[in-house]
Parts: sequence; structure tokens; C-alpha cells
Amino acid sequence: MQKLTSKEEEVMRALWKLEKAFVKEILPELEEELHYNTVSTIVRNLEEKNFVSHQAFGKTHQYFPLINQEEYSKTVVNSTTQKFFEGSYKNLVSFFAKEEKISTKELREIIDLIEKNKS
Repeated sequence: MQKLTSKEEEVMRALWKLEKAFVKEILPELEEELHYNTVSTIVRNLEEKNFVSHQAFGKTHQYFPLINQEEYSKTVVNSTTQKFFEGSYKNLVSFFAKEEKISTKELREIIDLIEKNKS
């Protein structure tokens, strides 16, 4: 699965939230105001990449995701971990700890989750 551009990811987040939508319904969900034609082009690109499909209603299309958010997130995190942290999730978590992006309490919660999943 390929990595999306930031604009493609933003449109996908809107589609994941809405589940299915026409371009005009996606527009208000976006952080940055984009022109209708720009969003329409992005959605068609996502369709070419097999991230979305559509149902035709005359000349207009209602789009829906083919890839769920969890599946995409997993792919992006795995890829990032391989590229920047030598494939080590320990290095990934250490990075966030050093940058003070994760608290001791959150680390303990992660450890609890890991221990629960082992049982």
C-alpha cells in the first residue's frame, strides 16, 4: 500500500468520518479551504490508487473508502518505523519519550496493554 500525500490523507480522514460522501460533503470537513475541482481531482486520484470507489448518481459520484483507517495507519506506522527507527518500536517509543511527547503514565498504560494482550 502506498503512502498518500497530506491532502490525500486529509480527504481520506473526511471519508472515513463520513463513510460515504459527495465532493460537496467532503469540502466542509477539510482543515484548509480547497476548491471543489481540487478535491474532485484528489478523490479521483485516490480512486486510481484503489483507496476509494464510487457509486454513480447520474453525473455525480458518491465516494466511499475501500481501505479502513486502521489498516492505513498500521501501514504508515510500520513504514515510518522501518525508515527512521531501524524497524525498532523501542526506538520509536524512546524518541517520543526523549521529545517529551509521551508521559510516564502513558508509558505505563502501554505496558499494561502489552501485558494484557500476552495473557
